[in-house]
Amino acid sequence: SHLDTLGAQIRSIDTDGKLKLVSIGHWSARFAEGARATIFSKQGSYRGTILPPKASGHAFGEEVDTAPVGWDHVRLRIDARAGSVEEVTALGIGIGDIVAIDPQPEFLDNGFIVSRHLDDKAGIATMLAALKAMRDANATPVVDTIWLFSISEEVGHGASHVLTQDIASMVVVDNGCTAPGQNSAEFGVTIGMADMTGPFDYYTTHKLIDLCTENDIPHQRDVFVHYRSDSASAIEAGADVRTALATFGIDASHGYERIHMHALQSLAELLTAYALSPVDIKRDAEEIGPIKGFPEHDVEAADQNFDPELATTNTQ
Repeated sequence: SHLDTLGAQIRSIDTDGKLKLVSIGHWSARFAEGARATIFSKQGSYRGTILPPKASGHAFGEEVDTAPVGWDHVRLRIDARAGSVEEVTALGIGIGDIVAIDPQPEFLDNGFIVSRHLDDKAGIATMLAALKAMRDANATPVVDTIWLFSISEEVGHGASHVLTQDIASMVVVDNGCTAPGQNSAEFGVTIGMADMTGPFDYYTTHKLIDLCTENDIPHQRDVFVHYRSDSASAIEAGADVRTALATFGIDASHGYERIHMHALQSLAELLTAYALSPVDIKRDAEEIGPIKGFPEHDVEAADQNFDPELATTNTQ
């Protein structure tokens, strides 16, 4: 899972001291409007608010409602005396400075969690929960298991530079997408079958599904067509690993996100079960495995009985 989150950088300074921004990671400026933020400058941090240039209804009337959406149409207002380029630069603020967006988390008694950056802070939490559960139970994995926390997934680097040749399989922990047309849910584990780069490894993916079934972990499958994760970065960098994706469903991902504790607990249970499971494909223990032992999947015709009544021709 990845520690990094969405954010922004200063692109330029307007003559009135407002800051033009560029996004870090792919997210809509629609969800930046009204956000509180922190600017990290060479002289220290400053607070501010991201707003459209025409933000006052009293001053601009209906123009506030007709303003277009996009990063070219928002500015960061600094909470300091910063009414000109000179005053902004005197604060030590400059082009390229990082802007962090307040997550504004809310934990509800019914198990829902609403916040920015649940992608992938919640994934980090499930991994730490699995580690704690194994430690508390004095349970030791039967094979070497590395718990990787990447710091550049949102900008596309992710796990492109840390996987060694002795790693055989990689299970990515990230968010699913709870939305119309998707099968992800905020309850249970969502197993990713494919993302925008293609299918995940068949055997590793179905091992996760089997572990869910064997351990009575609620789960569903999904395919993500506008989504990639650390696994894509690893494969594109040349890592010779099997990949799979285990997720918790997020509503409004990369927006103002919502999840439920049920999905987090279910995912932590799956990660624990996977970490304690043996290696199924023995040849994967070798850095470059021989053709012998490469897994084969027998494809047999489904058992279907012929029903004459269904074959009746409609002549009308």
